[in-house]
Amino acid sequence: MKTNAEERYTAGEYLARNPTWHEEDSPWKANLIMKMLNKNDIQPNSICEVGCGAGGILSHLYDSLPENISFCGYDISPDAYEISKKKETRRLSFYLEDFLDEHDAFFDLLLVIDVFEHVEDYLGFLRKIKNRARYTIFHIPLDISVQRVLLSKPILRRRREVGHIHYFTKETALATLEDTGFQVIDHFYTAGTLELPSQSLIYSLGKLPLKIACMLHQDLAVRILGGHSLMVLAEQEHR
Repeated sequence: MKTNAEERYTAGEYLARNPTWHEEDSPWKANLIMKMLNKNDIQPNSICEVGCGAGGILSHLYDSLPENISFCGYDISPDAYEISKKKETRRLSFYLEDFLDEHDAFFDLLLVIDVFEHVEDYLGFLRKIKNRARYTIFHIPLDISVQRVLLSKPILRRRREVGHIHYFTKETALATLEDTGFQVIDHFYTAGTLELPSQSLIYSLGKLPLKIACMLHQDLAVRILGGHSLMVLAEQEHR
């Protein structure tokens, strides 16, 4: 039985609110993934994305990475699958399935990009995927900041419009991965608010003070003003 959180993606509600399925952000996210791979000298032969949406990230990686790599993506949304399957090639496949049901699949690299903040049982989800790849790259929105807590409406807007039902700081995001059996190898902030086109005049006006604050003390700026996510490279914890 699908949870209420899952029905948002399977019954058309998410597509109605986000008709592009955020494909315009895919090149930016793919470039961040390549930055993490290059920084840590990781050269996977197989890459799988859980919750791949419309497939834009995998498609961009397919065009940018060596030709020996195979790619696949899983999503539970029929709407997203209809978009992604048009991008399929000999080395790039998409599946309208719950990745957790694919018990035997194992990959060099698993991508979990802006996903587990949408999942009702996010701790159970993370525990189930931890042994499905040698490495996992996460991209985690940092929705909790002093500014957003004081205003409250931005967090509620994220819940309503893009389906975030769990909210993190850098510290709680990293602790969540460690608590569910991942060993964090590397992480860095990503600044979508600064680097992606502005969504509104308010966002545009907020870019300059955020940029200046980050130059002075990035951790403190993110904690107070927000506007960032966290890119994390992890592997299964060795016991």
